[in-house]
Amino acid sequence: MGESVHFVGEADRSRLAVAISFETFVDEHHAHLFGALCIVTGDRFEAEEISQEAFLRVLERWDRVAEMDDPVGYLFRVSMNVFRTRRRRLALALRRAIGAAPDPDVFRAVDDRATVLRGLAEVSPDQRAALVVTALYGLSSEEAGRVLGIRPSTVRARATRARASLRRAIGEDR
Repeated sequence: MGESVHFVGEADRSRLAVAISFETFVDEHHAHLFGALCIVTGDRFEAEEISQEAFLRVLERWDRVAEMDDPVGYLFRVSMNVFRTRRRRLALALRRAIGAAPDPDVFRAVDDRATVLRGLAEVSPDQRAALVVTALYGLSSEEAGRVLGIRPSTVRARATRARASLRRAIGEDR
């Protein structure tokens, strides 16, 4: 069997030269880019992902980038663009997630609870009882009447007066 001879054409030589020079470019600049991104991101894993994506974007345009006056500057600019894009996407995702979640303002909840308790202290015990069993425990006026030993209409009247007194006490006159 004869040996096959493979001739390297001009296009093949050009691709080979581009591949070799890009590999050299990566070898020479990866550590510096990675270190800079570690400082910028504060996370070595994110820095590695960003540097890989930046090198990939540079490789996609290597024929033009290789001829630039400052390909390293272009690499760093691409990496910072990738970083900013990731941050914007993360911020948007967080805003969407936070917007869907209830307001976790613990201090406001404590203040609201204290305000309601102060307001309830100003409501008569009978009215407070009617309000608590209907609003807090969710009993109907018939059930609350049996629990409190009064008529359902009395429960409704007391609960209504209690709500009005509570609104006045906490400053929500509606």
